[in-house]
Amino acid sequence: MNEQLTKEIQKRRTFAIISHPDAGKTTLTEKLLLFGGAIHVAGAVKSNKIKKTATSDWMEIEKQRGISVATSVMGFEYDGYKINILDTPGHQDFAEDTFRTLTAVDSVIIVVDVAKGVETQTRRLMEVCRMRNTPVIIFVNKLDREGRDPFDILDELETELKIKVVPLTWPINIGAKFKGVYNIYEHGLDLFTPSKQTISERIEIDDINSPEIDKLVGPQDAAKLREDIELINGVYPEFDEKEYLEGNVAPVFFGSALNTFGVKELLDCFVKIAPSPRAVVAEERTINPEEDGFSGFVFKIHANMDPNHRSCIAFVKVCSGKFERNVGYRHVRSDKVMKFAAPTAFMAQKKSVVEEAYPGDIVGIPDTGNFKIGDTLTSGEMIHFKGLPSFSPEMFKYIENADPMKAKQLDKGIKQLMDEGVAQLFTSSFNGRKIIGTVGQLQFEVIQYRLLHEYGAQCRWEPLSLYKACWIESDDEEALEAFKKRKHQFMAKDKDGRDVFMADSNYVLQMARNDFPKIRFHFSSEF
Repeated sequence: MNEQLTKEIQKRRTFAIISHPDAGKTTLTEKLLLFGGAIHVAGAVKSNKIKKTATSDWMEIEKQRGISVATSVMGFEYDGYKINILDTPGHQDFAEDTFRTLTAVDSVIIVVDVAKGVETQTRRLMEVCRMRNTPVIIFVNKLDREGRDPFDILDELETELKIKVVPLTWPINIGAKFKGVYNIYEHGLDLFTPSKQTISERIEIDDINSPEIDKLVGPQDAAKLREDIELINGVYPEFDEKEYLEGNVAPVFFGSALNTFGVKELLDCFVKIAPSPRAVVAEERTINPEEDGFSGFVFKIHANMDPNHRSCIAFVKVCSGKFERNVGYRHVRSDKVMKFAAPTAFMAQKKSVVEEAYPGDIVGIPDTGNFKIGDTLTSGEMIHFKGLPSFSPEMFKYIENADPMKAKQLDKGIKQLMDEGVAQLFTSSFNGRKIIGTVGQLQFEVIQYRLLHEYGAQCRWEPLSLYKACWIESDDEEALEAFKKRKHQFMAKDKDGRDVFMADSNYVLQMARNDFPKIRFHFSSEF
């Protein structure tokens, strides 16, 4: 067994930060980078006065809207650990991108706004974590604003996210009277001074009954803190690392990301308890990170990371062995051997060429159209990683060329954006028109904007009322042909040439299922 490899794996922490829009996820990401020394000044994300926008939101449309649309990858070193953060879009129209990102991480931090509590989007993402038993840490944000009682928040986290929680830090008041947090995990008191740049001082306190606390926060708040801690000890079990790693219990931290408060406590505890890269289940067998052979999969493709060069980048999560530059690896789907001369690692949009990467790392590989989401790369073994579904879209529009002189640019743009998995393209078998299916309205705007700004192509949308797109298959060729004939005007092909039935209402779909028992209908492309 390779000792160097094992050592590198144990240093890695690869995680995603997920939340509802506006809970403060991008701000938290930025503050973590600040501690890692990866950036030196925190940019104000929402303010237009400062043109230095957040490091992780770098696509033009994100800067205008103040939302994260693409998942960006950032790596930094902290305290001897190599940390890879995958920042995910909070906006629900991009949920699918987030679901796919969750297949590439070993743990997750969920950000919850103390005033709003758990919101729908957070619930859905938590379901994905539960399906995969991903360990979760919760950061309750914005304590410097008026919000709900911390005990109510803990109850809500348990009922809404269906997971047991254990607070590891505890706030002293909230809103205007917020004085700081008591660190239950490490016995310390962190006093709050509102500042967006500096880091609060930590006071070590070995005993919660120490008169020192009364001096620092006032006798009234000190008494309340002792009462709260006593209640916590009575109600919540002691933190058990094994339970956390199995995804059964979530530690909770309180703080204010904007004021860089409570973030260091979160990071310090995170690097100690979060899992290093874990084994990944492939269709053929389970792949252990410590195996010598390299393997990895593409979980995201991004077009035009650099506006000056029309290139795509495939994001590969390294699952086992060591990835090296200029070494031939097998691309399992096409069964070709490929070499990569300029693989990159990311620090938001700053890229640098890497010589090697270890399990848990995310490598960007320049892509000229060879990759699809879910592709596997290996040192030679034929394995297929699973768990990268695309879901059946919920909104559909015809896409039409608005500038006949730019037909080529439009086709190229649509192809690259679809490979990214932003939306899905279907071609109607009935009239040959192109149909774009998405999960939400915002994606249509993003596609139109990016086609114009990145490819110089103009498109216009035409309404189309459809209920669902389902992939169909059957073991009975005749039944399949009969179905396609009868439903000719509702048939289409996806970009991989598979048959898709475009039902225009739930009733039509149910009738089709009843009338054609030999046909299987699928609502995700993974079958």
